[in-house]
Amino acid sequence: MPDGPVLLVEDDPADVRLIQRAFGKLPDVVKVIRLTNGDEAVSYLAGDEPYDNRGTHPMPCVVLLDIKLPRRSGFEVLEWLRRQSTALKRLPVIMLTSSRHSVDINRAYDLGANSYLTKPDTAGQLEELASRFQEYWLSWNELPDLHIGPTAKAPR
Repeated sequence: MPDGPVLLVEDDPADVRLIQRAFGKLPDVVKVIRLTNGDEAVSYLAGDEPYDNRGTHPMPCVVLLDIKLPRRSGFEVLEWLRRQSTALKRLPVIMLTSSRHSVDINRAYDLGANSYLTKPDTAGQLEELASRFQEYWLSWNELPDLHIGPTAKAPR
């Protein structure tokens, strides 16, 4: 299991409860940090205040990103990430959304998403998705080095 948490960027409290519950049922503890909008996600990832202490706000190993977010969409967050000149651009991003529209799927991959998952319809299916997510992304997958230096911050 990687050291960093999973960053969940999701504004719907009901979806958050279901996702956190599904991760809570996994045999290995998966730390999930939740942010509610795209601007918060960019601030967190850039290490801006109030997220500038990586001891308290560690760099995630993977981002679960919804498309429809307040302030800055998931697409805009993804686009920002992939424009970074630091190792931050390597951060794996999985779009986790309810949209099954091919235009959204294609746009996510065009912007550099590593995966695109649609939110399951039942709690049981979400638990299965969380289990397979953990198995693949947190166990089998080799994650990139995201170290960007002790004082370096990503540009906004």
